Amino acid sequence: MDIFYIIAAVAGAVLALGINTVIRKYTLKGKKEEIIRKAEIEGENIKKEKIFQAKEKFLQLKGEHEQYVNEKNKQLQDTENRLKQKENYLNQQNSELGRKQKEADAIRENLKNQVEIATRKSEEYEILKAEANRQIENIAGMSAAEARNQLMENMKAEARSQAQSYINDVMDEARLTASKEAKRIVINTIQRTASETAIENAVTVFNIESDEIKGRIIGREGRNIRALEAATGVEIVVDDTPEAILLSAFDPVRREVARLALHQLVVDGRIHPARIEEVVAKVQKQLEDEIMETGKRTCIDLGIHGLHIELVKLIGRMKYRSSYGQNLLQHSREVANICATMASELGLNPKIAKRAGLLHDIGKVSDEDPELPHAILGMKLAEKYKEKPEVCNAIGAHHEEIEMTSIISPLVMVGDAISGARPGARREVIESYIKRLKDMEDIAKSYQGVTKTYAIQAGRELRVIVGADQVSDKDAENLSGEIAKKIQEEMVYPGQVKITVIRETRSVAFAK
Repeated sequence: MDIFYIIAAVAGAVLALGINTVIRKYTLKGKKEEIIRKAEIEGENIKKEKIFQAKEKFLQLKGEHEQYVNEKNKQLQDTENRLKQKENYLNQQNSELGRKQKEADAIRENLKNQVEIATRKSEEYEILKAEANRQIENIAGMSAAEARNQLMENMKAEARSQAQSYINDVMDEARLTASKEAKRIVINTIQRTASETAIENAVTVFNIESDEIKGRIIGREGRNIRALEAATGVEIVVDDTPEAILLSAFDPVRREVARLALHQLVVDGRIHPARIEEVVAKVQKQLEDEIMETGKRTCIDLGIHGLHIELVKLIGRMKYRSSYGQNLLQHSREVANICATMASELGLNPKIAKRAGLLHDIGKVSDEDPELPHAILGMKLAEKYKEKPEVCNAIGAHHEEIEMTSIISPLVMVGDAISGARPGARREVIESYIKRLKDMEDIAKSYQGVTKTYAIQAGRELRVIVGADQVSDKDAENLSGEIAKKIQEEMVYPGQVKITVIRETRSVAFAK
């Protein structure tokens, strides 16, 4: 009985398991079919969407292709139109050339006929000329060659006589007008050369915003100002002058270095000995670059090319040098322009004259062999850097320390004298200048018969007017020599003084 129950239980369990398996099978089959159906629907949707996207892409590409084709067609149409226009233009040009060719052919034919006519006329002329020469030879009793030789000898003798007479006349006129022409050239040169009359000084004023900066420049116990003076070699004067500091030195380069260094230190705000040394070194390098740039700019302004780089540097250094208060670069530029103008007036080479005028004082800014005169030193520098012999001689001879071998040399000497002698060019106290002119006039007035005296041309000439009833012509000639001798013995003056004694008789009447 128990076995029956066990068998029944096992059978029931097997039957239940089989039923459960069948039920799960049919359930999974239904879910599978549903998944497959959903996948088919989703696949169909994706397929439709991709087809739609493909159609849109196709339409877009088709539109772009049609637009590209239209643009190309338009470009081809424009090109075709331009080609047609060019073709029409070339056809017109061809027609015009054809017409001009016909005109040229007609002109050529006409010229050919005229040449033939001229040739015939020339042949006829030669025949007539030969016949006329034969008749003249028969009448004169000599051949044409003999007559020609005799005529040439007569003309040579006449030409020699006329040439000698012309040379004598020119020499006489040159002697009479040489002085007048030289004065005209110098006066025209001075009038055509514009120059500044300002002169250099030995003090530079450094402006500051407030007096508080003075204390920072002086530093604790004066260490900053001592460091600045030691680094620049410039005396820095800090006094009660409001918002100003004085930089005193005879060397303009040092003053400029001190001014630029102070400016950078004040702007930066860091003022101490180490910073001062750094800034001064930096400013000195900047100033060297500026010197080179100044030299190049000066050469460009004057149209001078091919100078050695060392000569260009020396020209730039002239900006920071002075001669009796006159800026050396300004003086050299002025001399260069004066020399070029006079050379042009005299028919010489103005470029060489300008070059020599610019370089004539380079010996003053050179550190080589300072015991030599600056003219000789400048000549040696010019020779060292391969300048032309006439330029070197003009530099060395502009103070007559060597013999002048070039026609440019006296021009440089005169240009240097003109630039340095004009009033205001060189440093001279106005009182002493006026006193020198007055003393010169007083010396002339001390002689008997002198009525008026005038010192002109910055004291280079003294005009003395004498009374005609008191001084004779012979006495006037002697008087000029006596005044010149006395001025030479008693006065000190640059250059030379020309004394002109004027004696004239005037008779004045009035008609009423």
